[in-house]
Amino acid sequence: MAEVIDGKSVAEDVVSKVKALTAELSAKGATKPGLAVVIVGEDPASQVYVASKSRTAKECGFHSLQHTLPADTTEGQLLKIIGDLNADKSIHGILVQLPLPGHTDAGKVIQTIAP
Repeated sequence: MAEVIDGKSVAEDVVSKVKALTAELSAKGATKPGLAVVIVGEDPASQVYVASKSRTAKECGFHSLQHTLPADTTEGQLLKIIGDLNADKSIHGILVQLPLPGHTDAGKVIQTIAP
């Protein structure tokens, strides 16, 4: 028999736990978790999704950084930004919003993110 899961309730529970863990880290003097989101282009659905990610990261107490780039950003420029974020000690996770413009190799971009 199938079980109905209340996704909104589960999400609220996860956010609540992450907030508590972030507060615990801060209380111990640890570095605040840092999340960078990179979006290339003007896709409206992607813009809404990225704004939601950034808002939730801030709600959880994270250092949140967003790079919004024009659609004509070159692959080289994008890879440079990711390289800079990889080297930034205040950033612990990088999200690149897909899809990327057609002139950009998404696989190469994703593989550039340090694990």
